[in-house]
Amino acid sequence: MKAYYSHRFVLPLPQGHRFPMDKYRRLHERIAGAGLVVELLEPPAASDDDLLRVHTPAYLRGVIDGTLDPATWRRVGFPWSSLAVERSRRSCGGTLAALTTACAGDGIAVNLAGGTHHAFADRGGGYCIFNDSMVAARHAQAHGHARRILVVDLDVHQGDGTAALCAGDPSVFAFSMHGAGNYPARKQAGDLDVALPDGCDDAGYLDQLARALPEAIDRARPDAVIYLAGADPYAGDRLGRLALTRDGLLARDRMVFAACSRHALPVAVSMAGGYARDVDEIVDIHFGTVREALRWHAVMRARVASA
Repeated sequence: MKAYYSHRFVLPLPQGHRFPMDKYRRLHERIAGAGLVVELLEPPAASDDDLLRVHTPAYLRGVIDGTLDPATWRRVGFPWSSLAVERSRRSCGGTLAALTTACAGDGIAVNLAGGTHHAFADRGGGYCIFNDSMVAARHAQAHGHARRILVVDLDVHQGDGTAALCAGDPSVFAFSMHGAGNYPARKQAGDLDVALPDGCDDAGYLDQLARALPEAIDRARPDAVIYLAGADPYAGDRLGRLALTRDGLLARDRMVFAACSRHALPVAVSMAGGYARDVDEIVDIHFGTVREALRWHAVMRARVASA
């Protein structure tokens, strides 16, 4: 199985910033040291053409040059730097490469970053500069890899940018299952939104997913899936407000991969959010997702190849 990394491109953050940037390096090291049959690859940066399928020319130019209105940039939550721009390009490149790989016959591939679902066409937000899921989806469509794409967003925060970017376009279906009272305060109308109460546990979460996921697949009629496997529904997450255990999160991943396998749908996985105080807890959850993806890789590869 192929997994794409971009941790060498480190976004410089001020001391005490709550975004756990080091999780990406630690996740790469964990996978490399575990003896898994995973090919670790560094993706190319997403090109301007890739980004312009999703983002406005004025926004892209402002991000590259650092000339965006300060109020617009503050929504992102990161200080501007050329490294931040390159990091975001590489993160998009990872999801783009994972989806391309999955659609080319591998069945499943992983981006060890990504999940930047709060980025809109003309602005970023919530630690998201470019929307990697939509960049990958539009690239796949432009190159004939897939016509219809389902985004399964299981980060604890609603993918408001993704919902807005595919509004009115039946070729990309936005399914988000998220905390009702969590960021963003103003939700966007996705194609299928499941809003969960604070404190939702494994049983409640998995019951809702078991109901909603088949509906999303049925309504989307996809050729491929992009799965945001957020670590932030975890009970120990500082920003999550849900109460899933690690076993519950693994069951969630298994449910998504099993559904994709049944329908012979290639799937690109991104890590999305995770904000536990102990970074190693975040890494453990992401590593569990990668290991579960690897368990399904041979089955999904065979089913996609025969579809």
